[in-house]
Amino acid sequence: MSELRSKARHRRSRTALAVGVPLALTAAGTLVYGADLGVLDTQQKASAATAAVPAWATATADGFASVDALGQHGTYGGRGGQIVTVKTQAELEKYATAAEPYVIVVAGTITMNPVGKEIKVRSDKTIIGAGTSGQIVGGGFFLGPGVHNVIIRNLTIRDTYQGVWNDKDHDFDAIQMDGAHHVWIDHNDLRHMADGLIDVRKDSTYVTVSWNKLSQDNKAFGIGWTDNVVTDITVHHNWIRETEQRNPSTDNAAHAHLYNNFLEDAPGTGITSSYGNYARGATKMVLENSFFQGMKNPVIKDGTATIVQRGNLFSGTSGRNESGGTAFDPKTYYSYTLDKAADVPALLKSSAGPRGSIGTTAATAKAAAATTLTVAKDGSGQYTTVQAAVNAVPAGNPSRVVINVKPGTYRETVKVPSNKPHVTIQGTGGSRKDTVIVYNNASGTPKPGGGTYGTGGSATVAVEADDFQARNLTISNDFDEAAHQDIAQQAVALRTAADKVFLDGIIVTGDQDTLLLDTASKDKLGRVYVANSYVVGNVDFIFGRATAVLDKSVITLKKRWNGTSAGYVTAPSTAAGRKGILIANSTVNGDVADRSFYLGRPWHAGGDASLDPQTTVRNTTLSAAIRTAPWTDMSGFSWKDDRFAEYRNTGPGAGAASGDRPHLTDAQAANQEVADWLAGWTPSAN
Repeated sequence: MSELRSKARHRRSRTALAVGVPLALTAAGTLVYGADLGVLDTQQKASAATAAVPAWATATADGFASVDALGQHGTYGGRGGQIVTVKTQAELEKYATAAEPYVIVVAGTITMNPVGKEIKVRSDKTIIGAGTSGQIVGGGFFLGPGVHNVIIRNLTIRDTYQGVWNDKDHDFDAIQMDGAHHVWIDHNDLRHMADGLIDVRKDSTYVTVSWNKLSQDNKAFGIGWTDNVVTDITVHHNWIRETEQRNPSTDNAAHAHLYNNFLEDAPGTGITSSYGNYARGATKMVLENSFFQGMKNPVIKDGTATIVQRGNLFSGTSGRNESGGTAFDPKTYYSYTLDKAADVPALLKSSAGPRGSIGTTAATAKAAAATTLTVAKDGSGQYTTVQAAVNAVPAGNPSRVVINVKPGTYRETVKVPSNKPHVTIQGTGGSRKDTVIVYNNASGTPKPGGGTYGTGGSATVAVEADDFQARNLTISNDFDEAAHQDIAQQAVALRTAADKVFLDGIIVTGDQDTLLLDTASKDKLGRVYVANSYVVGNVDFIFGRATAVLDKSVITLKKRWNGTSAGYVTAPSTAAGRKGILIANSTVNGDVADRSFYLGRPWHAGGDASLDPQTTVRNTTLSAAIRTAPWTDMSGFSWKDDRFAEYRNTGPGAGAASGDRPHLTDAQAANQEVADWLAGWTPSAN
């Protein structure tokens, strides 16, 4: 087919791509959790339901799978269909072979019977693994002629191997397609099969294969089995190792765009590569910014094929490394961004394959290219403690460092010092409850070297570096108040003393002084944005002098150690001329007595009369636990001399404006929006 005719059959994707970067962790609308953390009210549940379709259920492909062609507008799988969770082969087969669109979440290991069975997937399906638990053992998937708009993501598909290395008798692939189109294979771990890991055959086209791990196989990835030259395929950000051939082998592909892949012939494995990327027949291939480590014949082509190489790196390779002819410009068909070839091995070792959470945390390409460190208690990461990973961040680091913390309970204290900005600590589990950082120091706890920790020093996690982010985890202080009535009880779970701190989708839990939102010094600005999170405590458990927003979150009131209900939500110590604590679009509730909690009181730290504490609670649902006069004095300072107000709150704890319950006017409220607090900063996951 001529290049001119080939271009004529495509229409470039018209919408912004939603994915094409590493899959990462939370889903939109996941605030409704167990009763132990409080629940959303009916209005919020209805609102959440409206926006509760998770990002992973609506994700769309990049590369050639995003191109409008053959009557299909990109690849979006089962988007708009019912989301179902399956744990058995029968359930998986029922929904994968149905005529209707489905988003199918594989939650657990499904062992196929008989071995080698390939479920015949029909059109308009997303099949996605739940965290790292979604596994298909002893079988795979088949996409037949005309099947289209299929997404297979975040799965491990493994182990149909029948003991014969070059097996000619068992065609047991992980994923095989014959004549399918618009297919996206993303973030999977495919290994140890009887034949190929991926076969794209018989004029299958508009296919993207991205961010996968392919290993422990003779024939990794074949493209072709046709005399026609119609296949358009994008292969990017895949880690291919311990495979002998077809890495991939590409026969008669009209357009094959391979970029940012890592091909590794690992020494000492007993598997030796015979070749790497292979262009056969009439294939036109563009090969960019990939890394070849130890491969024999890393890039080869037939005399009739063309390969254009740009920016690839080769280390320890031998044999043929070929290019020649003219190919095509991928940007004619879709947009894409190249990572540096030198960064590819580390990037794919940390980001290819199934992710710990099937959601997306609004991860961006910038986050995808960030330096990533992994913490795992079982030793499967680079570090076994969170603090060790923080210690590994270089002082003065100029760009984002992401610390992925695998599920588990990490009993330690963590400090991010001021000379290590741009750090993200995020859990990789399916829930923010899966990864827990916890310790039990209190203000009065004796220090090993003498003295006590004091309130600020009691923090389980202390953040003193600007541009810090945390998401999808729990930070806790589990100090036992009942057992230690003889010492000062303040016990901080999380202390921030920095600017541009973004806490997204976390739980912060304790008793007194749970969340200390501070600044580096009295004269410095410290903006903190807490979103989609839970904060749990009883006395002054959101406090400090930061300019802090708690938005779309649940503030859970907790009984005291002796079972009584009495407490204070906020204790701001705001400097004059700055903004204090803003609670907006949230819920305040908990299993406590009615009319037992104040919304706040003024904390003039150290008796400093120059401070002007501020708390505003607006557009928030208040339970009956809130007192009818919701503000009170503290340490001789009257709340009426400072800045405490409400605006358009709802629920049984809300009340009309009065001398004991000031409300903002509409004009005043217009200057007390979230954006006013953030003052030009737009928090984003990066």
